[in-house]
Amino acid sequence: MQLLGVHHVAIIVSDYLKSKAFYTELLKLPVIAETYRESRGSYKLDLLLPDGSQLEVFSFPNPPARVSRPEACGLRHLAFRVASVEEWKEYLEQNGVSVEPVRVDELTGRQFTFFADPDGLPLELYQG
Repeated sequence: MQLLGVHHVAIIVSDYLKSKAFYTELLKLPVIAETYRESRGSYKLDLLLPDGSQLEVFSFPNPPARVSRPEACGLRHLAFRVASVEEWKEYLEQNGVSVEPVRVDELTGRQFTFFADPDGLPLELYQG
């Protein structure tokens, strides 16, 4: 018996429409399903990553702010594998997203960088 991989990662956002545009239009993730849950006053947006894993985007009324970035206990950051970190960095910056300088992972020799979603969630681009 073994784990087969990551099925999904779930995040909670403060501005659903802004985050939906960020993930679907800017990061180009296709929508699997979008559900409004009236009893909770919240949306759930299921997005597909090219490897078959999913990103679940939730909205809730008045979610608490993240404690710190990124050293709070719990999820540290979400990393996306990309063919070219430099190309993605340029694309994001051309679309008004602040991206940290590209660095090289001293353990793997691969390029990586960080940027943030509309709620400040740390996102990483990692050379695949």
